[in-house]
Amino acid sequence: FRVASIDPQANTIVLENEDYSTLAGGNLPYIGTFASKYGLAANYHAIAHPSEPNYVALFSGSTQGVTNDGKYELAGQNLVDQLEAHGKTWAVFAQGFPGNCDTKTTGPSVADGPGQPGAYARKHNPAISFTDISSNPSRCSHITDLSHFDPAAANFEMIVPNLCNDMHDCGPSAGDAFLQAFMPSILNSPAYQDSVLFVTTDEGKGDSGTDGGHVATFVISPLVTPGFTSQTPYTHYSILRTIEDAWGLGCLQQSCDASPMA
Repeated sequence: FRVASIDPQANTIVLENEDYSTLAGGNLPYIGTFASKYGLAANYHAIAHPSEPNYVALFSGSTQGVTNDGKYELAGQNLVDQLEAHGKTWAVFAQGFPGNCDTKTTGPSVADGPGQPGAYARKHNPAISFTDISSNPSRCSHITDLSHFDPAAANFEMIVPNLCNDMHDCGPSAGDAFLQAFMPSILNSPAYQDSVLFVTTDEGKGDSGTDGGHVATFVISPLVTPGFTSQTPYTHYSILRTIEDAWGLGCLQQSCDASPMA
Protein backbone atom coordinates (compact mmCIF):
# COMPACT_ATOMS: atom_id res chain seq x y z
CA PHE A 1 0.00 0.00 0.00
CA ARG A 2 1.56 3.29 -1.05
CA VAL A 3 0.66 6.95 -1.10
CA ALA A 4 0.48 8.15 -4.69
CA SER A 5 -0.09 11.51 -6.31
CA ILE A 6 -3.81 10.83 -6.31
CA ASP A 7 -5.08 10.31 -2.76
CA PRO A 8 -5.58 6.58 -2.26
CA GLN A 9 -8.36 5.02 -0.24
CA ALA A 10 -8.32 2.47 2.53
CA ASN A 11 -11.37 0.26 2.99
CA THR A 12 -11.88 -2.28 5.76
CA ILE A 13 -14.45 -5.07 5.98
CA VAL A 14 -14.57 -6.99 9.26
CA LEU A 15 -16.17 -10.43 9.36
CA GLU A 16 -16.94 -12.47 12.47
CA ASN A 17 -15.69 -15.39 14.50
CA GLU A 18 -13.89 -17.59 11.98
CA ASP A 19 -10.45 -19.12 12.28
CA TYR A 20 -7.66 -18.82 9.74
CA SER A 21 -8.31 -22.23 8.21
CA THR A 22 -11.94 -21.43 7.40
CA LEU A 23 -11.18 -18.38 5.26
CA ALA A 24 -7.69 -19.18 3.97
CA GLY A 25 -8.24 -22.87 3.39
CA GLY A 26 -9.75 -22.45 -0.06
CA ASN A 27 -13.06 -24.08 0.80
CA LEU A 28 -15.39 -21.12 0.20
CA PRO A 29 -16.32 -20.40 -3.43
CA TYR A 30 -15.46 -16.67 -3.39
CA ILE A 31 -13.20 -16.05 -0.40
CA GLY A 32 -11.38 -19.25 -1.30
CA THR A 33 -9.89 -17.49 -4.33
CA PHE A 34 -8.46 -14.55 -2.38
CA ALA A 35 -5.14 -16.13 -1.38
CA SER A 36 -4.18 -16.73 -5.02
CA LYS A 37 -5.50 -13.40 -6.33
CA TYR A 38 -4.46 -10.95 -3.61
CA GLY A 39 -2.18 -10.71 -0.57
CA LEU A 40 -2.56 -12.93 2.48
CA ALA A 41 -1.29 -12.17 5.97
CA ALA A 42 -0.73 -15.75 7.14
CA ASN A 43 0.51 -14.93 10.65
CA TYR A 44 -2.19 -12.50 11.74
CA HIS A 45 -3.79 -12.62 15.18
CA ALA A 46 -6.78 -10.85 16.65
CA ILE A 47 -6.36 -8.90 19.87
CA ALA A 48 -8.81 -10.44 22.32
CA HIS A 49 -12.12 -12.17 22.95
CA PRO A 50 -15.00 -11.39 22.55
CA SER A 51 -15.79 -9.20 19.54
CA GLU A 52 -15.93 -5.61 20.70
CA PRO A 53 -12.38 -5.17 22.01
CA ASN A 54 -11.10 -6.07 18.54
CA TYR A 55 -13.18 -3.46 16.76
CA VAL A 56 -12.18 -0.77 19.25
CA ALA A 57 -8.51 -1.75 18.90
CA LEU A 58 -8.68 -1.60 15.13
CA PHE A 59 -10.24 1.87 15.34
CA SER A 60 -8.18 3.42 18.12
CA GLY A 61 -4.96 1.52 18.76
CA SER A 62 -6.20 0.25 22.13
CA THR A 63 -9.03 -1.79 23.57
CA GLN A 64 -9.75 1.29 25.74
CA GLY A 65 -10.44 -1.04 28.66
CA VAL A 66 -13.25 -2.82 26.76
CA THR A 67 -13.41 -6.45 27.85
CA ASN A 68 -16.86 -7.56 26.71
CA ASP A 69 -19.62 -6.74 24.22
CA GLY A 70 -21.24 -4.09 26.40
CA LYS A 71 -22.38 -0.56 25.64
CA TYR A 72 -19.40 1.74 26.10
CA GLU A 73 -19.06 5.52 25.87
CA LEU A 74 -15.37 6.00 25.15
CA ALA A 75 -13.37 9.21 25.46
CA GLY A 76 -10.11 8.03 23.87
CA GLN A 77 -8.57 9.36 20.69
CA ASN A 78 -9.43 7.41 17.57
CA LEU A 79 -8.70 7.12 13.85
CA VAL A 80 -11.37 9.71 12.97
CA ASP A 81 -9.56 12.30 15.07
CA GLN A 82 -6.35 11.56 13.17
CA LEU A 83 -7.99 11.62 9.75
CA GLU A 84 -9.81 14.90 10.29
CA ALA A 85 -6.71 16.56 11.76
CA HIS A 86 -4.87 15.75 8.52
CA GLY A 87 -7.64 16.75 6.12
CA LYS A 88 -8.75 13.21 5.30
CA THR A 89 -12.36 12.11 5.00
CA TRP A 90 -14.05 9.05 6.47
CA ALA A 91 -17.26 7.06 6.37
CA VAL A 92 -18.69 4.03 8.15
CA PHE A 93 -21.31 1.99 6.32
CA ALA A 94 -23.00 -0.27 8.88
CA GLN A 95 -25.62 -2.57 7.42
CA GLY A 96 -28.98 -1.89 9.07
CA PHE A 97 -27.75 1.15 11.04
CA PRO A 98 -30.84 3.25 11.93
CA GLY A 99 -29.04 6.57 11.38
CA ASN A 100 -29.39 9.85 13.28
CA CYS A 101 -26.56 9.09 15.72
CA ASP A 102 -28.46 6.07 17.00
CA THR A 103 -26.73 4.51 20.02
CA LYS A 104 -28.98 1.51 20.64
CA THR A 105 -27.13 -1.76 21.02
CA THR A 106 -29.08 -3.64 18.33
CA GLY A 107 -31.51 -3.06 15.51
CA PRO A 108 -34.24 -5.15 13.87
CA SER A 109 -33.46 -7.57 11.09
CA VAL A 110 -33.75 -5.60 7.86
CA ALA A 111 -32.77 -5.85 4.21
CA ASP A 112 -30.07 -3.30 3.45
CA GLY A 113 -27.97 -3.75 0.36
CA PRO A 114 -26.46 -7.07 -0.80
CA GLY A 115 -26.66 -10.31 1.10
CA GLN A 116 -29.30 -11.55 3.49
CA PRO A 117 -31.45 -9.47 5.85
CA GLY A 118 -29.98 -9.28 9.32
CA ALA A 119 -29.69 -7.27 12.50
CA TYR A 120 -27.36 -4.35 13.15
CA ALA A 121 -25.08 -4.65 16.21
CA ARG A 122 -23.52 -1.58 17.79
CA LYS A 123 -20.65 -3.67 19.19
CA HIS A 124 -19.40 -4.09 15.61
CA ASN A 125 -19.54 -0.35 14.83
CA PRO A 126 -16.67 1.15 16.85
CA ALA A 127 -17.18 4.74 15.68
CA ILE A 128 -20.46 5.15 17.55
CA SER A 129 -18.84 4.14 20.86
CA PHE A 130 -16.55 7.19 20.90
CA THR A 131 -18.30 10.16 22.46
CA ASP A 132 -16.51 12.75 20.33
CA ILE A 133 -18.33 11.16 17.38
CA SER A 134 -21.66 10.03 18.87
CA SER A 135 -22.31 13.40 20.55
CA ASN A 136 -21.49 15.40 17.43
CA PRO A 137 -24.29 15.25 14.80
CA SER A 138 -22.01 16.50 12.05
CA ARG A 139 -19.48 13.78 12.72
CA CYS A 140 -21.85 10.89 13.25
CA SER A 141 -23.67 11.79 10.02
CA HIS A 142 -20.70 10.01 8.42
CA ILE A 143 -22.13 6.75 9.81
CA THR A 144 -24.92 5.46 7.58
CA ASP A 145 -26.51 2.22 6.50
CA LEU A 146 -25.15 0.24 3.54
CA SER A 147 -27.72 1.57 1.07
CA HIS A 148 -25.70 4.81 1.07
CA PHE A 149 -22.44 3.09 0.17
CA ASP A 150 -20.26 4.95 -2.29
CA PRO A 151 -16.79 3.54 -3.05
CA ALA A 152 -15.50 7.06 -3.60
CA ALA A 153 -17.21 8.73 -0.64
CA ALA A 154 -14.17 9.08 1.60
CA ASN A 155 -10.48 8.36 2.02
CA PHE A 156 -11.18 5.81 4.75
CA GLU A 157 -14.28 3.63 4.63
CA MET A 158 -15.27 0.91 7.07
CA ILE A 159 -17.93 -1.58 6.03
CA VAL A 160 -19.82 -3.38 8.81
CA PRO A 161 -22.06 -6.22 7.55
CA ASN A 162 -25.11 -7.23 9.55
CA LEU A 163 -25.11 -10.19 11.97
CA CYS A 164 -25.99 -12.61 9.18
CA ASN A 165 -23.65 -11.39 6.44
CA ASP A 166 -20.65 -11.04 8.77
CA MET A 167 -20.86 -14.82 9.46
CA HIS A 168 -21.82 -14.30 13.13
CA ASP A 169 -25.33 -15.76 12.89
CA CYS A 170 -25.49 -17.37 9.46
CA GLY A 171 -22.09 -18.95 9.00
CA PRO A 172 -19.28 -18.75 6.41
CA SER A 173 -21.45 -19.36 3.35
CA ALA A 174 -23.51 -16.23 4.08
CA GLY A 175 -20.40 -14.10 4.44
CA ASP A 176 -18.94 -15.56 1.27
CA ALA A 177 -22.10 -14.76 -0.70
CA PHE A 178 -22.23 -11.26 0.76
CA LEU A 179 -18.67 -10.43 -0.28
CA GLN A 180 -19.24 -11.85 -3.74
CA ALA A 181 -22.26 -9.57 -4.17
CA PHE A 182 -20.75 -6.50 -2.51
CA MET A 183 -17.06 -6.35 -3.31
CA PRO A 184 -17.39 -5.67 -7.06
CA SER A 185 -18.80 -2.25 -6.14
CA ILE A 186 -15.34 -1.49 -4.75
CA LEU A 187 -13.15 -3.48 -7.14
CA ASN A 188 -14.81 -2.06 -10.28
CA SER A 189 -14.64 1.52 -9.04
CA PRO A 190 -12.05 3.96 -10.42
CA ALA A 191 -11.32 4.84 -6.78
CA TYR A 192 -9.92 1.32 -6.27
CA GLN A 193 -7.07 1.70 -8.73
CA ASP A 194 -4.66 3.22 -6.21
CA SER A 195 -6.21 1.92 -3.02
CA VAL A 196 -6.43 -1.02 -0.65
CA LEU A 197 -9.21 -3.13 0.82
CA PHE A 198 -8.52 -5.09 3.99
CA VAL A 199 -10.80 -8.08 4.67
CA THR A 200 -10.26 -9.51 8.12
CA THR A 201 -12.05 -11.32 10.94
CA ASP A 202 -12.58 -9.82 14.37
CA GLU A 203 -11.53 -12.98 16.25
CA GLY A 204 -11.23 -16.73 15.96
CA LYS A 205 -13.78 -19.19 17.26
CA GLY A 206 -12.02 -20.30 20.43
CA ASP A 207 -12.07 -18.49 23.74
CA SER A 208 -8.69 -19.71 24.93
CA GLY A 209 -5.23 -18.23 24.54
CA THR A 210 -3.69 -14.85 25.20
CA ASP A 211 -5.03 -13.16 22.06
CA GLY A 212 -8.11 -13.32 19.87
CA GLY A 213 -6.93 -16.25 17.79
CA HIS A 214 -5.25 -16.88 14.45
CA VAL A 215 -7.39 -15.26 11.73
CA ALA A 216 -7.03 -14.69 8.01
CA THR A 217 -6.50 -11.17 6.70
CA PHE A 218 -6.47 -10.41 2.99
CA VAL A 219 -4.87 -7.32 1.46
CA ILE A 220 -6.74 -6.59 -1.75
CA SER A 221 -5.22 -4.00 -4.04
CA PRO A 222 -3.97 -3.55 -7.62
CA LEU A 223 -0.62 -2.73 -5.96
CA VAL A 224 -0.28 -6.18 -4.33
CA THR A 225 1.54 -9.03 -6.07
CA PRO A 226 -1.15 -11.68 -6.72
CA GLY A 227 -0.66 -14.69 -4.49
CA PHE A 228 1.80 -12.97 -2.16
CA THR A 229 1.81 -14.44 1.35
CA SER A 230 3.46 -12.75 4.31
CA GLN A 231 4.59 -14.67 7.40
CA THR A 232 5.31 -11.46 9.32
CA PRO A 233 3.42 -11.38 12.64
CA TYR A 234 0.53 -8.90 12.39
CA THR A 235 -2.47 -7.91 14.49
CA HIS A 236 -5.42 -5.52 14.13
CA TYR A 237 -3.04 -2.79 15.22
CA SER A 238 -1.07 -3.46 12.03
CA ILE A 239 -3.97 -2.46 9.77
CA LEU A 240 -4.37 0.74 11.74
CA ARG A 241 -0.61 1.40 11.59
CA THR A 242 -0.59 0.86 7.82
CA ILE A 243 -3.32 3.45 7.33
CA GLU A 244 -1.61 5.86 9.72
CA ASP A 245 1.73 5.52 7.95
CA ALA A 246 0.27 5.89 4.48
CA TRP A 247 -1.17 9.30 5.29
CA GLY A 248 1.36 10.43 7.88
CA LEU A 249 -1.21 10.51 10.68
CA GLY A 250 1.14 9.62 13.51
CA CYS A 251 0.20 6.61 15.63
CA LEU A 252 -2.22 5.73 18.40
CA GLN A 253 -1.14 3.75 21.47
CA GLN A 254 -0.49 0.09 20.56
CA SER A 255 -0.36 0.82 16.85
CA CYS A 256 2.93 2.64 17.50
CA ASP A 257 4.61 -0.71 18.17
CA ALA A 258 2.77 -2.68 15.48
CA SER A 259 4.36 -3.83 12.23
CA PRO A 260 2.88 -1.95 9.27
CA MET A 261 1.69 -4.15 6.41
CA ALA A 262 4.01 -2.51 3.90
